[in-house]
Formats: sequence, C-alpha cells, structure tokens
Amino acid sequence: MILISKEQFLEEHNKLSPSNLQATLALLNRFKEEKKPLLKDDSWCLDKHRVPFIAWLSSLEKPKEKNARLSTKKEIFRNYPETHYEG
Repeated sequence: MILISKEQFLEEHNKLSPSNLQATLALLNRFKEEKKPLLKDDSWCLDKHRVPFIAWLSSLEKPKEKNARLSTKKEIFRNYPETHYEG
C-alpha cells in the first residue's frame, strides 16, 4: 500500500477518470469529512480510497440528474371519464 498526499491522489484520480467523475480538493475534503473512519490521517492510498471515493462521488451525481429530468419534463394532466362499477 503506497501512501500519497491528497494533492497527488487528486492528480492521479483525475488522470484516470472520465470528465463526469473529475474531482476537486473541495470534494476530497468533503469526502474525508463524511468518511472519517476510512481516512484517519492525511495519507491517501489510490488503491484503497479510489473505489469508495468514486462510489461516493457517483451518489452525489444521481440527484442532480433526476432533478434535471424532472425540471425539463412537461407535466400533462388529463381528465379521464369517470367509470362506476356496480358489483
């Protein structure tokens, strides 16, 4: 296990990731705060932390996509004839 700095982790992660999974130092800081048991000190390991970071980062993207689809979708309301069944 090779320990590296947060900045090195960020650089390596962004080299290996597509544009939708690019990170910033602010995102790494937020991840570290939310996942304190995983990151007890200031050392990062690409092999150990990258997969959990990608999973966490992906979970942040889902609500944005869902809200984007809802805001662009036009809601259609229709009046349907009432039907009464006698039984």
